[in-house]
Amino acid sequence: MPYRRLPNTDNSRQKALKNAYTKGKELTPMDLAFKQSTFQRVQSFLPKWEKAMTEYKNTYDIQTKNNKEYLKQLKKAKLYISHFIQVLNMAILRGELQPAVRDFFGLKAFESKLPPLNTETDIIEWGQKLIEGSIERKLKGHTPITNPTIALVKVHYDNFMEAYKFQKTLQKNHGRALSHLAELRKEADDIILNVWNEVEDTFKNLPDDLKREKAQKYGVVYVFRKNEIGRISLFRNDEAKII
Repeated sequence: MPYRRLPNTDNSRQKALKNAYTKGKELTPMDLAFKQSTFQRVQSFLPKWEKAMTEYKNTYDIQTKNNKEYLKQLKKAKLYISHFIQVLNMAILRGELQPAVRDFFGLKAFESKLPPLNTETDIIEWGQKLIEGSIERKLKGHTPITNPTIALVKVHYDNFMEAYKFQKTLQKNHGRALSHLAELRKEADDIILNVWNEVEDTFKNLPDDLKREKAQKYGVVYVFRKNEIGRISLFRNDEAKII
C-alpha cells in the first residue's frame, strides 16, 4: 500500500493549501469532501501564508542581488588597507621611516608582516586603526604616507562600511521574514492534516484505488514504496504481454 506523504517544504505546503482552497471555491459545501469549518480556516490562512512566502522570497532576492556589490566593496577596502600597510613596511625597510611608526597603527606585533585581513571584522578593525593612526601622526606633525594616501583608503573603507551596514540590514530583514514563515508552518501543517484526514474519511468506504484517486484531486499525495513500484511495473509488463 502506498503511504500518504504530508508536505515537507514551504512550496509544497502552499500547493496543498491552494488545492484545498480551489476545491472549496469550486464545490458546494454538500459536495466538498472536507468540512466547511476547515475550508474557512484555509480561506483565512492562505493569504497570510502567501504574503509570508512573498516577503521571504523578496528579502532573499534583494539580499542576494546586493551581495555582489557588497563583496566588491569588501574586496576594494581590503586591497587598499593591505597596500597601505605594505607601503608603510617598505618605507621602513628602505629606512625612510622608523620601525616605531608601526605603533601608531597597532602593527608592532606584526613587524613586516600583514595582519589578518580575512574577515569583515578584520577589515573593520584594521581600517579604523589605519585611519586613527594617520590622524594621530598628522597631529604630531609627521609626514603623511602616500600611494595610497590615508584619504583614499578612507574613501574605500567608508564605502565598505556603508555597504556592510546595508547588507546587515538586509540580512536582518530576511531573518525576520524567515522567522515569521517558520512560525506559520505549524498552523499550515495542522490545516493541511485536517483537510487530508477529512478527505480520506469521506472516501473511506471506496475501494483503495478509487479512494486515492479522488483524494489526489484534493491534493493528497501518495507515495509508493520501492517494492510496490517494482510490482506495479511487473504487473504492467504482464498486461502488455497479454495484450
